[in-house]
Amino acid sequence: MEYIEQLKGRKVLVTGGAGFVGSHIVDRISADSRVTILDNLFAGLMSNLENSKDRITFVKGDILDKKLVKDLVSDTDYIFHLAAHVGNIRSLNDPYFDMDVNIRGMLNLLEACRNSKVKRIVYSSSGAIFGEAKYLPIDEDHPLNPESPYAVSKMTAEKYAFAFYKVYGVPTVSIRYFNIYGPRQDTSEYANAVSIFLGKTRCGEPLTVYGDGEQTRDFVFIGDVVMANLLAATHPDAEGEIFNIATGLGTSINQVISLIKEVSGRESRVNYEPPRAGEVKHSRATIEKISKLIGYQPQTELKTGLQLTWNALEKE
Repeated sequence: MEYIEQLKGRKVLVTGGAGFVGSHIVDRISADSRVTILDNLFAGLMSNLENSKDRITFVKGDILDKKLVKDLVSDTDYIFHLAAHVGNIRSLNDPYFDMDVNIRGMLNLLEACRNSKVKRIVYSSSGAIFGEAKYLPIDEDHPLNPESPYAVSKMTAEKYAFAFYKVYGVPTVSIRYFNIYGPRQDTSEYANAVSIFLGKTRCGEPLTVYGDGEQTRDFVFIGDVVMANLLAATHPDAEGEIFNIATGLGTSINQVISLIKEVSGRESRVNYEPPRAGEVKHSRATIEKISKLIGYQPQTELKTGLQLTWNALEKE
């Protein structure tokens, strides 16, 4: 595809490249691009890079290391910035660390880019910054009312990216992920509902739902997220923009559980608990802007994506 062609032979830095999303981007581009990964392996895993390990340069280091970040950026054409302290629950437990990584780490990267040759920085933001929806579907102009420290830090980093674009001309794009799922995703308590439920189903453990299960999310498959990243990095109309990355479809947690039963052929007991702090009731995006402006269209239906994810989990 055209956006892959544009990255051929280019030097690409992927921060957080050993993580879930980052490693899938690396797999997609490493055959033709010169890829360097910066990851401290706090959450990332070297096993995620098994498919591309012979084609990449891996730097074990921290986004908070200003000198290291500056050195890496000085020899880079494109940047996918995914290094982050991820998740509402983690941020509630340690908001200071969350702030440090997500905001100061972003500032280190942006400062390093000010006098560099970087052609585009794609920042992975989050749909969590919207908070409880004022209206559905959520567009890019929806009010930002983050309801967790994580959401606050992602919003702030996004604002810094936009400010550096406006003031210094740093070529940024922010993409707001809604609920991503797919192979290699963490199945611990800090993950999202899909990966947690698939992991527990595989182990024959009961599923815990916080709330009545009628809360809805916009679930988007990892392959579509990779495509969105590559479009954001290479399309001329993406620079300086902010985009939702989703499917435009809302699915309840109870519906997800039913689909997991179908694709796995297994039935799990479901326990319902009180809702958790910092989590919204409904979330569904519109992807009209990104579709019209740079041609993004998700390709994977939820049931298909769940089947692919389950099959990968079974092979581990």
